[in-house]
Amino acid sequence: MERENFRSRLGFLLVSAGCAVGIGNVWKFPYITGQNGGGVFVLFYLLFLVLMGVPVLTMELAVGRASGKSAVLGYKALEPKGSKWHIHGWFCVAGCCLLMMYYTTVSGWMLGYFFKFAAGTFTGLEGAAVDNVFTAMRSNLGEMTGWMAATVLGGFLVCSFGLQKGLERITKVMMLGLLGLIALLALHSLTLSGGMEGVKFYLLPDPGRAMDVGLGSVVTAAMNQAFFTLSLGIAAMEVFGSYMTREHTLTSEAVRICFLDTFVALMAGLIIFPACFSFGVEPDSGPSLIFMTLPKVFLHMAGGRLWGTLFFLFMTFASFSTVIAVFENLQANCIDNFGWSRKKAAVLNCVFILLASLPCVLGNNLWSGVRILGRDVLDFEDFLVSNLLLPLGSLVYLLFCVTKWGWGYDNYLREANTGNGMKMPRWLKPYFQFILPLLILVILIQGLLPG
Repeated sequence: MERENFRSRLGFLLVSAGCAVGIGNVWKFPYITGQNGGGVFVLFYLLFLVLMGVPVLTMELAVGRASGKSAVLGYKALEPKGSKWHIHGWFCVAGCCLLMMYYTTVSGWMLGYFFKFAAGTFTGLEGAAVDNVFTAMRSNLGEMTGWMAATVLGGFLVCSFGLQKGLERITKVMMLGLLGLIALLALHSLTLSGGMEGVKFYLLPDPGRAMDVGLGSVVTAAMNQAFFTLSLGIAAMEVFGSYMTREHTLTSEAVRICFLDTFVALMAGLIIFPACFSFGVEPDSGPSLIFMTLPKVFLHMAGGRLWGTLFFLFMTFASFSTVIAVFENLQANCIDNFGWSRKKAAVLNCVFILLASLPCVLGNNLWSGVRILGRDVLDFEDFLVSNLLLPLGSLVYLLFCVTKWGWGYDNYLREANTGNGMKMPRWLKPYFQFILPLLILVILIQGLLPG
């Protein structure tokens, strides 16, 4: 069966950026920035995105484009005879499944909050009553299951229509809608009284604030965020490389994907920080920032119900674009490895992910007392993906592309530099072989140490 390609370059860029743009950009990035003193953290984040994010992204895309296959068969097509690199491909599939086992729940929260704001659930609520909406939603098994199931069914429905008619067409609409919404919300935040103080905190580097947190902590937090924002290491991006044409170099495409991803993260901060400063809310209030802090901010704004609805529509687009991108990866692996039709892959994967997502749903209510290594179900699943599979997987892709025991640097460089656009310089080889692996090892070790 002939492999589908993207209809347009814009489609590839928006789908790839949609995979990268997710809850990490618009939920985690602002509060991590707040906790790490603002502007200095943002500078280091941008630096590490160039030093680490772009190179590893080109490697995942290169394996996909050179092989024209998803994770397992991609490795098999390129690995030296008799080697076992393709075993990592199955870990990539497992990583994508594990990611969706909790991501569908959080994506469901976004969808639920969109409908709650639109329906006026928050109108007239104050203080603890706003927090209770989130607490009540999480403790309601039926509601939690419903939002999760809507996300899963919607995602596989989109993917069942194919790459061009499903994923590319829907993601284009969502990503363009997302970019429009984020610009509108950011402009509105900048008009709020006292909002510019938030912008200064966010974008003006203040070495004093960074020193208060500890410069080492700021640097490692920036390194972590720059690395994790692109979801590298579980072949989430590799599959889109397999659908690419050879018209453009992978470096130029990787830079564009990183730019879109970073643009959304930075703009999310421009929505949140001015709003927090305008209404006297701490910008470092952790994960509760989105579901407890921001609704209170919206309720104090003129037209708050509208702005809250638009914000959670934007959040739904951001999370759902990742969901359907990873679902496409799971489908591609089943089609490539087992010879299934797209419809069969959609149905069987849908049933599997629905069942596999239930432990995370239950972990918020009936199983709320369950702890695995001191973490609840959602945090444990996130720990396995974020702290183990992403950095370890990225290290495997890196070593596969730059060592003689894998595909090799010359083959990688030839593939990365095929097409028009920015080329990856050959003289970076020592950096890729010796320094970049150490940086990824630092992230891996740091993520496995007790917090």
